Amino acid sequence: MDIIRHTNHLGNDIIMSDLIFNPILNPKEMLEAGIFGGSYFGVEDLQGDYDYQSLFAECLDGISPSLYLGKKYSPKMNKFKIRSGMPYDYWLEMDWMHHDDPYGWFEWYCKYSNGRRHEDDDRQIRRWQDFCGPGRGRWRNAIYKKIHLSSDWTISPRIQQSLLHWGYYVNDDDYLFWCELNRIEPIDLYNEDEWCEYGGLPSPKAYE
Repeated sequence: MDIIRHTNHLGNDIIMSDLIFNPILNPKEMLEAGIFGGSYFGVEDLQGDYDYQSLFAECLDGISPSLYLGKKYSPKMNKFKIRSGMPYDYWLEMDWMHHDDPYGWFEWYCKYSNGRRHEDDDRQIRRWQDFCGPGRGRWRNAIYKKIHLSSDWTISPRIQQSLLHWGYYVNDDDYLFWCELNRIEPIDLYNEDEWCEYGGLPSPKAYE
């Protein structure tokens, strides 16, 4: 598999396979935002193809272990303060994990971001594409449809939390891209009376 370099729409430069794969967040940023109830690597004691202490030191250096080694899932550790995701036993039943990455997709992404290339890369990237990739991502499309119909960017926190588990969060550019793909006139991104929270300056709408 050829390894090529892509830049996503936020300017993040990521080494990838020949499949489109451009998460907005890297593993550190995902953990800092709040994912998996702070317990991704903490609830189960598993062993893949890495020594986990070495992986944490190499990939998650500077991140508090409380963000990923909790012994119990805590919704308050999530960005949207809501439980999201299925229990580990369900993952096993669905046969979603490769034996080298027994914790699942986020473990794979940590190793991928750290430079490992693996026979499971294409499958995991396609899973990401199906969930939140441009154009085909089921839950990415679902959240922008909900936002469009409601004009509420905070709608469906459970979906938004789930998207965060795949390194994605909703943003203006991708909403406009969704509208373009679906040939839909976008809603106003700013209300006329909206004021930015920084400095008390009026929003761009005030200058039209």
